[in-house]
Amino acid sequence: MWFKLLYIALAGAAGTLCRYGLGKFAQNLFGESFPWGTVSVNLLGCLAFGLVWTSLEDRWPTSGETRFIILVGFMGAFTTFSTYMFEIAEQLRSAQWLAASGYFALHNLGGWAAMILGLFLGKWI
Repeated sequence: MWFKLLYIALAGAAGTLCRYGLGKFAQNLFGESFPWGTVSVNLLGCLAFGLVWTSLEDRWPTSGETRFIILVGFMGAFTTFSTYMFEIAEQLRSAQWLAASGYFALHNLGGWAAMILGLFLGKWI
């Protein structure tokens, strides 16, 4: 069990370092006037998540633990946005239109409201 936690932690550390490096690279390349680093990480993360998921399912079948370590450890630290997009895609693929719409709205509107509340509370406390 502790080996699995160690592997997830190492994969997470690698994902974090890749996120930081790519984010800084994109920000320096495109300029500071827009958060290009975050956009780059999120878009590349979505591409990589889909590619890795499909490859590990179809082309190079691996154990559930290995997929978990890669997708939760590395990709989770690189960007959770890719997981969010994958989950919406799965709901849409299953024709769960209402669930997908609610999930989308909850994340975006709920996240925005939670951020505003957090900013308010941070100033108030």
